[in-house]
Amino acid sequence: MSIFDVAAVLVCVAAIFAYLNYRFLKLPQTIGLMLIALASSVAVLIADRLFPGLGIAEPLKRYVAGIDFNEALMHGMLSFLLFAGALHADLGYLAQRKWSIGSLATIGLLISTAIIAGLSYLLFGFLGLTVSFTGCLLFGALISPTDPVAVIGMLRTARAPKLLEAKIAGESLFNDGVGVVVFTVILAASGIGAGHGDGHHVAGLSGIVLLFVREALGGAALGLVTGYIAYRGLHAVDDYQVEVTMTLALAMGTYSIAWALHISGPIAVVVAGLLIGNRGRALAMSEETIEYLEKFWRLIDEMLNAVLFLLIGFEVVTIPIVGEYFIAAGLLIPVVLLARFVSVSIPISFLRRFIQYSPGVIRVLTWSGLRGGISVALVMSLPDFPERNVLLVCTYVVVLFTLVVQGLTVGRLVQRLSVLREEG
Repeated sequence: MSIFDVAAVLVCVAAIFAYLNYRFLKLPQTIGLMLIALASSVAVLIADRLFPGLGIAEPLKRYVAGIDFNEALMHGMLSFLLFAGALHADLGYLAQRKWSIGSLATIGLLISTAIIAGLSYLLFGFLGLTVSFTGCLLFGALISPTDPVAVIGMLRTARAPKLLEAKIAGESLFNDGVGVVVFTVILAASGIGAGHGDGHHVAGLSGIVLLFVREALGGAALGLVTGYIAYRGLHAVDDYQVEVTMTLALAMGTYSIAWALHISGPIAVVVAGLLIGNRGRALAMSEETIEYLEKFWRLIDEMLNAVLFLLIGFEVVTIPIVGEYFIAAGLLIPVVLLARFVSVSIPISFLRRFIQYSPGVIRVLTWSGLRGGISVALVMSLPDFPERNVLLVCTYVVVLFTLVVQGLTVGRLVQRLSVLREEG
């Protein structure tokens, strides 16, 4: 099956599901598509069990087998998802809360990764599932980054304070980039991805630290360079078609260059997106261009999230059903929530000595930590190794819970706690 055929099937199914959600479910787009994809996956599994002679699941398995997930996700979708998020982040708000956002996106993410890795290792062992500690670290790294796409809409509906919204969006944006770097470093250090992906393989603590620094700092430097070049180009042009095309080229070109240089593409596109979304928007674009730019990248973001949720739904259908996988996934939901609570509480409790926070901020940040497209993209980019299936199922269930249960209730939580005075 050609790349065009694969894309055609995904876009057509996503369009049908979006139509069904708009007409009947009327849920937020991300949540509605996830639920319809889940229902479709379950329907295929049941039909295949009841009528095995029809071979309903077989074409789906062949379709999924024909997709190179590492190539499609790590070399493609991830750059667009991260750039779109960075483009809409307000640096002014981020600067006001730099210590809170920075600590949550780095220290908080590392704490969450460690807690999830340790508790999931114990949980898998208790259920008799053979998952290495490295596999648990990978799961912790990919499930810890939060996704701002769904939660921001909920917070706006609940009329949450602008700075609280900015804090959550900023943390999500930066811990996405840091989370991908941590995931990449763990994968490289483990040797699981040897011969797969970008070819990184490191040994020893010094090698791991060096790789992390090179990925992060190298990516940030590249993003500043390419972002500034694009900014100068945008400043010299006054045509929305050309300018939107230039931002598309910036996202794709920056990520490709980073991959060729073996530095962090996610960090690079986040930095480039922040530069264009703030300095570029303020000084180099007309109101007409800004309007088209926002609509274009919002469409890209929503479409790719829809495709990702369809892909993981299709992939789950192809996995042999193992009851322990789903039991483990269900038990990991409170583990992920606990890790989120602790990873938020520690930095906030420390910073409370210097910064004033509103009552209930820890509960709001904990419950608003939705997982989404980034987690799905990372787990599906894993190479084919024995633990991939259980990690895939666990990620699917946790993402489903956070989007549906937390996503639909976080607005009411904000209103109930009356977080009307933004933290300092």
